[in-house]
Amino acid sequence: MTFTPIDRAHWARKEYFDHYFSQVPCTYSAVFQLDITRLRQQGQKLYPTMLYHIAAEVNLHAEFRTALDGAGQLGIYDRMHPCYTIFHKESETFSSLWTEYTPDYEAFCEAYRRDMAQYGGNLGMEAKPGTPENTFPVSMLPWASFEGFNLNLQKGYDYLLPIFTMGRYQETGGKTLLPLAVQVHHAVCDGFHLCRFVNGLQARLDGTQVHEEKEP
Repeated sequence: MTFTPIDRAHWARKEYFDHYFSQVPCTYSAVFQLDITRLRQQGQKLYPTMLYHIAAEVNLHAEFRTALDGAGQLGIYDRMHPCYTIFHKESETFSSLWTEYTPDYEAFCEAYRRDMAQYGGNLGMEAKPGTPENTFPVSMLPWASFEGFNLNLQKGYDYLLPIFTMGRYQETGGKTLLPLAVQVHHAVCDGFHLCRFVNGLQARLDGTQVHEEKEP
């Protein structure tokens, strides 16, 4: 993991960051209906496949890897890994696991299976110990679909990384649609960046993505 500090004095986004982080602290969320028809037709397992595609798109864009480190330094991680929730039916509680992201889909799914086998039965909020700083949260509500979703975080104005929440998919008009809520911090992510992310994610699900390299 490499964390590159941002030179805020010469940062093109300085004015916007100061405004939405200090002057008018602002986070926002939006829900998108992703078309996962192709994914379902190919018989791919939903949760690890979505984790992979979300992580792949997160790692493509610097604004989704921008954070405050443990010392409060603003910077950009070179690689992000998904930290995701799993549900325990017996106790009706959840735990968080994380899996190291790799650009290789099969390798990521195998790492996911290993983590589930080793840690999936552990109770408690952190089922897999040693969660690194360079993770972003993903959760899923497979019991119901939704059109709106918002997290109300008491200290959320200091949290810059994106938060993803998926819902139950639905069949409509010959397509399979999956709701995805994305919560971001306006200090580092504008509407343009959010829409570019979602459009890129949809392109991955459609198998039509063009770019695989990170932005500088």
